[in-house]
Amino acid sequence: MNNDQKEKLLWSIALPGFAQLLNRKYIKGITLIILEVIVNVKSNFNLAIMFSFHGDILTAIEKTNYQWLMFYPCLYFFAMWDAIKDAKGRTPPFSFLPFVTAAYFVTIGLIYSSKIKIFEILLGPVFSPILFMIPGFIIAFLIFKIIKQIA
Repeated sequence: MNNDQKEKLLWSIALPGFAQLLNRKYIKGITLIILEVIVNVKSNFNLAIMFSFHGDILTAIEKTNYQWLMFYPCLYFFAMWDAIKDAKGRTPPFSFLPFVTAAYFVTIGLIYSSKIKIFEILLGPVFSPILFMIPGFIIAFLIFKIIKQIA
């Protein structure tokens, strides 16, 4: 990954759509920003983040609209992958794998976030999906390694 791709990835992490604007994909960028704001507001995601960081996980779970928040992982990871793909430089084959598997596992983490406990600590709708990213990336890199060996 070159410096331009790293820069676009970081802007996309900050807010989906920013990197697309930097890549001069204005309609796509504005669409992603609007979608991010809609999903964020409808899901009460900022409230969930705030309550989670204050340690009030039960209130975070109560305030979260899971029907809306389940759109967020795919939107977020698609925006990151698209930012890298459209940035200057070569995008290797199957570079989408870490983003797809992370989105999938984050969604699974979100689905079970009101039940998952680690050391009897309830993780909630913010920390559980973040932790589920780890196996998502590991599995993506294992799949990538298998594909490289086969090809």
